[in-house]
Amino acid sequence: MPTPLPVFSPSAALSAEEIEQLQAEVRALRHERDAFILAHNYQLPEIQDIADYVGDSLELSRIAVSDKRPVIVFCGVHFMAETAAIFSPEKQVLIPDLGAGCSLADSITPEQLRAWKAQHPNAVVVMYVNTTAEVKAETDYCVTSSNAVEVVEHIFREHGPDTEVLFGPDMFLGSYVAKKTGRSLRVWAGECHVHAGIRPDDLNAKRAQMPEAELLVHPECGCSTSVMEYIASGDTSAENTHMLSTGGMMRRPAETDADAFIVATETGILHRLQQENPGKQFVAANPKAVCGYMKMITLPKLRDCLRDIKYEVTVDPVIAERARRPIERMLAIGK
Repeated sequence: MPTPLPVFSPSAALSAEEIEQLQAEVRALRHERDAFILAHNYQLPEIQDIADYVGDSLELSRIAVSDKRPVIVFCGVHFMAETAAIFSPEKQVLIPDLGAGCSLADSITPEQLRAWKAQHPNAVVVMYVNTTAEVKAETDYCVTSSNAVEVVEHIFREHGPDTEVLFGPDMFLGSYVAKKTGRSLRVWAGECHVHAGIRPDDLNAKRAQMPEAELLVHPECGCSTSVMEYIASGDTSAENTHMLSTGGMMRRPAETDADAFIVATETGILHRLQQENPGKQFVAANPKAVCGYMKMITLPKLRDCLRDIKYEVTVDPVIAERARRPIERMLAIGK
């Protein structure tokens, strides 16, 4: 049963003094517990600022493998901590709130995927990395938003042009991949509730206000297909419009002379973008694109998690081994 969608309340924000005190406690506990703190790009600013490393979900899990510390504290959502546990089975993986779920990961269950596979027994199954370990275990190839096109193109080269592909769970990413590859895919009707809420009208309104700004759009967004159609028709400049993963969004400001950007993804990324590019302007395509699940991770919860070494995330070794294979197949293809 999917977890009810949480609502983030800005009124719950901590004062500057409280943030400073809690961060000092976290630093001391991190040293005491010999822990490595990872934070996703969508986390609260005060969480990002205290983390050892900030990035996207798969990047963080891969970074954790190379770190020698025995405890990983994953400030993100549950499937991300599961992926870290799959990559680092010898380490203790904690999450500050076990209830930090994901509407996209919840949109397909292992039972639903097995039933879908049974209907298409010869199909190749491609699942976004934003899924549970049990779903990954039923998968042939995992993908990220940055390499989904590359992986699907590889599958058609290796398995033949008539290959049947089941792609899930994000329907917007699936539609984007189908258009980019020119291939017919069977796409699961799932979505991230935050990205789905970023609509074409949001982009049009911001573009009218900032006509010279570059537009950075995550392929999960509900506007992604429309953006591609706008480009094809000439209504939107392809030169100033970029479909990017969060990692791609972080790199883009350094690759261009543009000094203003409209960012179509969860608003948490704006903090890191502004920190790393202080002379440039970043505006959310939709300021309401806030993930309540991501914002469930707070400094008091992080402090308590480290202090009490609680909320461990584990994956059954058999499931972990099966879930690792589609990720490794993906990594063997490209980034």
